[in-house]
Amino acid sequence: MPHRLHLEQFGPVSALPILHCRMEFAHLVRQAVDRVKPDCIAIELPDTLQEQFVRCVQRLPEISALWYEVKRHAGGTQTVYLLVEPADPLVEGARLALEREIPLRLIDLDLEQYPEHYDLLPDSYAVQRIGLAPYYLQYCCGASTAEPSGIDRRRESGMAWRLQQLAEKYDNILLVCGMFHLERLRGEFSRPQSQPLARSHRTGVHAANLHPDSCREILGEFPFLSSIYELRRKPLPHDPAEIDGSLRKRYNMLELIAGGKQEVGEETVLRRSIDRSAGHVGAQGEMPDRQRVHLQLFQEAARHYKQETGEAVHLWQKRAFFRFSRNYAAISGRLLPDLFQMLASARGCLDDNFAYAFCRLATFYPWQRLESDLPTIMLDPEDVWGGSRSIRFRPRSPKAAKGLSPLQYLKRRREKHPGEWLDGFDNPSICSFPPEDLAIEDYGRFLKKKGVKQLSEEQWRVEPLTSSLLDGIDMRETLRNAFEGRIYVREQQRVKGGVGSVVVVFDPDRDGKKFPYMMTWLGEHDQESDMAFYATPPAGNVVGPGICRCEYGGFVMSYPPRRMHDIWHDPDYAFARGKHEVLLLSALDYTREAHVVYVAPRPPRSIFRQIAARMGKKIVYLPLGSLSPVKLKAIRVLHVLYGHDKREIAKDYIW
Repeated sequence: MPHRLHLEQFGPVSALPILHCRMEFAHLVRQAVDRVKPDCIAIELPDTLQEQFVRCVQRLPEISALWYEVKRHAGGTQTVYLLVEPADPLVEGARLALEREIPLRLIDLDLEQYPEHYDLLPDSYAVQRIGLAPYYLQYCCGASTAEPSGIDRRRESGMAWRLQQLAEKYDNILLVCGMFHLERLRGEFSRPQSQPLARSHRTGVHAANLHPDSCREILGEFPFLSSIYELRRKPLPHDPAEIDGSLRKRYNMLELIAGGKQEVGEETVLRRSIDRSAGHVGAQGEMPDRQRVHLQLFQEAARHYKQETGEAVHLWQKRAFFRFSRNYAAISGRLLPDLFQMLASARGCLDDNFAYAFCRLATFYPWQRLESDLPTIMLDPEDVWGGSRSIRFRPRSPKAAKGLSPLQYLKRRREKHPGEWLDGFDNPSICSFPPEDLAIEDYGRFLKKKGVKQLSEEQWRVEPLTSSLLDGIDMRETLRNAFEGRIYVREQQRVKGGVGSVVVVFDPDRDGKKFPYMMTWLGEHDQESDMAFYATPPAGNVVGPGICRCEYGGFVMSYPPRRMHDIWHDPDYAFARGKHEVLLLSALDYTREAHVVYVAPRPPRSIFRQIAARMGKKIVYLPLGSLSPVKLKAIRVLHVLYGHDKREIAKDYIW
């Protein structure tokens, strides 16, 4: 929005005060160029770097690094690095000058032995809310007592002289300059200046392509934010068209972020984040809102986390993450957290798996490649910023076998080339993953025992002691009726019939959209039950060649096997109000025992008890909340294999 922009005017110079390596000020440079329409752009960089600097700017969005040697006070040399990244306002000014064919001038002096100092600056996000004018005013008030060094004075006098030379040639100059120097530079410009004594040429200035792994750690703005800024410099791309609704799509390294319904490389993840934030991060041409970018990053990481681990991020975890990160930022004097603070919040408020997913997405820059026209250089944060902060992730699989590392799942196989896994879907037959079959059969037996136990407890009969103790004294009833002076005993009556079918309903899916995949499959041997279920679509999460991951909405198990027909197209169940009721009707229909265990968040409608009574059956209801949530989470995931041959390789892709 235009009201966020503020320019200092002196002579033909329109000066934009900036903070280096901040996305908000890079956007203000674009607004300033559109408003001023300059015939020359001057930036605060030494002119001795211009040739290599321009070469690096022309390579954007690929990030480059300039480096050269300078002398140290104590003798020897020191390497100076300059990153050319898209979210830097000086780089943005130079880039716009090249794109719009505006003369570009680098007006700073090239001086040796410049001292390192750190300024206490307000959070750049304040510009998003209050605009640059009050921000710069408060900065000037706070920095009025700071005494500049002699080298800073020399630089400001040299920049003022070069601006005076440009003012004789150009009528409308846009100056992009750091806030620390602008006010004194303005005073020096109003006085006559002499040509400064400074280096006019420097040898040994090198340009290099930055290694993709280095991009994750050393950029001024973390890569996800830089990528969003870069993509928003141009019109937003359209969604890719789907190809006949099949699984024949392309996949890349983060193939699990959106599943098999669309093309999902890292660049697509960033594009989708921008598309979703059109009304939140800011419309095209407006300053991206850093706070909403953080929200989009969290949501994308939550989606990745769910598909990697099967666990959803709950609202209370989201609330805790943003509250903790806000407080963490506040105690460090910031309005919004930086990447390190968000990673620490993710690890503390959720777990290491989520923090790992968050880090992978936040630190990926889609345009950086190893192959380049320049030599590739790898840098550490200490090389550029003089220090770093470390954070460790210890992501774990749900369970690790004895003697195996709990981090083993991080080494699971990935696609060697996009589309490799899709070759496994040519087999029209499907089957299950045997270890999951064993687990769910075991849990079915547990539910049957629990149902029998509940039936037994319902069959207790209590009566006053007459001639026999029966099955023992009932202390509760005896104490309750102590005023009578009698002893009560209890008798356990025999339960007629066992438990046949088991129904487990995790989600009734009343709108029918969340779990559209419905299947009935038969047991493969005498120790396995017939099963019908509804689940998430297999195409939503491809985890290997011909291997899809699904999540149960509900299922029914009936023993003995090879008797169950396709219950989802049985006209006898047409009156059911949902998939969960179809499961219950089929359980009553196919059970050979007198009882059916029904596990669900809510008990069945009363009409089903009447139906069961007419059939000579009884429904034993177990509340879903009475069972272990850890065990329920473990059995809720199933994998659909396209062909029995996939069972030999499934263990390499499933954990």
